[in-house]
Order: sequence, then C-alpha cells, then structure tokens
Amino acid sequence: MKRVVKYTCVLLVAVLSIGLQASAQKKVKDSKTTYAREVLQPYVDNGQLSGAISVFYKDGVQEVSCVGYADVAAKRPIKLDNVFMQCSQTKGFCGVTIAKLVEEGKISLDDPVSKYLPEFSELWVKVSNENGVKTLHKAKNELTIRMVLNHTGGFPFEASVKRNDVRGGGWSGGAPLRQVAAVAADSPIEFEPGTSILYSNTGIDIGAAIVEVVTGMKWEDYLKQEVLDPLGMKSTWFWPTDKQLKKKVELYAFKDGAPAEWVEEMAWQQRPYNDSHVFASAGAGLWTTAQDQLKFYKMLMNLGVGENGVRILKEETVKSILARSTRPEGMEGYSLGLNAPYDDTEDSWFGHGGAWGTNCVVNWHKKQLKLWVIQSAGGDQPWNAKVNEAAEKFFAQPFDSSGVDAYTGRIGASR
Repeated sequence: MKRVVKYTCVLLVAVLSIGLQASAQKKVKDSKTTYAREVLQPYVDNGQLSGAISVFYKDGVQEVSCVGYADVAAKRPIKLDNVFMQCSQTKGFCGVTIAKLVEEGKISLDDPVSKYLPEFSELWVKVSNENGVKTLHKAKNELTIRMVLNHTGGFPFEASVKRNDVRGGGWSGGAPLRQVAAVAADSPIEFEPGTSILYSNTGIDIGAAIVEVVTGMKWEDYLKQEVLDPLGMKSTWFWPTDKQLKKKVELYAFKDGAPAEWVEEMAWQQRPYNDSHVFASAGAGLWTTAQDQLKFYKMLMNLGVGENGVRILKEETVKSILARSTRPEGMEGYSLGLNAPYDDTEDSWFGHGGAWGTNCVVNWHKKQLKLWVIQSAGGDQPWNAKVNEAAEKFFAQPFDSSGVDAYTGRIGASR
C-alpha cells in the first residue's frame, strides 16, 4: 500500500509539473501587421528572392511573415517547420553550454585551456611565412577558455583536419571534436592569444571539447540534454532525417535582374547531410527550423527562461557573459559564441548570424526579437535595408500587450 501511495504521489507531481509548465507558456499575440511581407513580396514576385521568413517580436506581440518558397521549382511554400542549415548560429549554442558550466562552478572563463586539454600547454605563434619557410616563436600568453569562445585565441577558421581540398575545397564533413582540438594545438596560431581577433570555428570547437572533458559526455549529447530537450527543440540536430530534408529550405544564389539560381550544395556543407561522414561541430553545423530557433533566442531574450517556463540559465549569467562582450576593450563586441556589445544598454541587441544569410538578435531590456531565415548561396541581398525599415516600423508601434503572460522563471528553476 505504501508503494502504491508513493507511486501515486510521484505521478501527481509529474502531472502537476506538466500543467504548471503549460500554464507558464507565454501567450503570443498576432500583431496583425504585415510590414515585412509588404517589402519582400515584390522580390518574390520578380523571382530575385526565392523565399524567406521574418519574425518581429515585441513584448508578447509578434509578426510572422513566411514569404515565397522553400523550393521554387516545386512551388513548395516556405514554412516555420522547414529545416535549414543555420551554420555559425551554432556558436551561440556552444556559448550556452559553456555558460552553464561557468554558472555551476565547474569551469572559469579564465581557466587555461590546458587545464582540460593538456595538448595546449605549449603553443607556437607564426611570425612569418616567406618562401615556404615558417618562422615561429613560443607563445607567451596563456590561452584561456574565454579566448577560444570569443575569437581572440589566434586559431584559423577551420583546422586542417576539417578542410577538404579534393571536392573543390571547403568542409570535409568535420572530425571528432577532440581530434579537431588536438590538431589545432599542434598547429601554429596566428598571433599571441588574447591580442587580436580572428573569427574561428576552430576556437568554438575547442570550447566544445572542454565541455566533453568536464561533463564526460559528447558535446552534442550534453547540448541535447541540457538545452534542446528542455526547450522542446525537437527539430534541431546535426543529422536531419531524410523526412526533414524533403522539406528543407533550398539554396539559391541572387542574380541581378534575373530569377534566383538554385544551388545544389555549398562547398562548406556537402551532401549527404546526415550520414557517417558528418561530425558534430560547435562552430557550425546545426540544422533547425524557425519554430525551434525562436525557442532558443526567446530563452536568451528572457534571460535564461524558455517560453515553456523552463529555466536554462540564471539571469545574471546571461547578462554578464552572453549579452555582454567578454573581449578586452578595443576589440569590438563578442561574448561566448554571440555578437554582443561592451556596454549593455537599453538599446543593446545580441545574437548571431549564419553564412547562408540567417540571423537572429534579441534585446532583453525591451523584450524584442528579430529573426531572419533565408538560404542564400551568394550574391547581393537588396531587401535587407527594406526589412530593417519594416522592423523599425514594427517596433515603433504601441502594441497592446494586455493578456500576455509574463515570464516568471519559477518553473524548472532547479535546472
């Protein structure tokens, strides 16, 4: 009888928890505006824009515009549940996993990388490369976790183990994160750690390798357990299913005065997209949908709490090391895998973009968000300025937010 009572109580607690999370779901009002659609539709009509998704959000009021096609030839409309490659927007996901470990006291941003990855105890800096002869000197500065996450470590964009010079150059599909780190540690870096900026997928991958050492888990599994699953991001992963790929947003290159041209693949993301040659990369590699991306960035906008009420990070963690730059003064703004300002003011935005043209930024002070999804294989983006103007019109509107639930942050606060 005691066992029955115990299990009944556990079941009631579980049901109550689900009910509370459902009630904590933030209601979103339709703004009834069409600012983005109005400026984008002419480009779709003349064929220069294949399709795009724009989302403007302001304190519970939202404009969603799905304009054009995910596949022009098939006349398949672009939708919020179409998967797409978000490329470097993956970096912010790594930043969140690092932030969690900092918050839990398991690492410090100023810890030497060699504390977790001993191969980085000795680094060599490239001084010159004349007539094929490289001159190096031993690095004087200690490489820290902060540096590899904010692109001041001196590492190249991709480590040699991930580059492919056979199929026209580009990305080979990757390599295990620990292997990427080992190769990077054994290769010359471009400058003394912490003294300059070089945008680098390699540095972010090194950060993910540290997560693996500290947690004893593959980085992608830790990400799934601690971020993706709690936020309900069921369509985000490094290996999209064949079913998902049938509905993916296709790649198109802009052509001036002509319809956009379909592109089968990019050198840095080659087919097949989901077989054994693809490895998880923290620098770039996550496939997602607009629906899922909104869940992640709204969590950042709300200082660590998802729309479903689950807390991923503490408020102060987001404010101090994600929404604010972690670089030395004079090196532009960048935090942990995210573009972020030095001075976090009421008008500050932080977030990240991706190589295929995607972007999402948030303002936590005003509870505002701008999301943009496109799969661009190159060329001009003449609509960008007009979309920015549409955003300004949206945010200038005095929307009525009454009836929109406030985030409380109480549900899942133990996470």
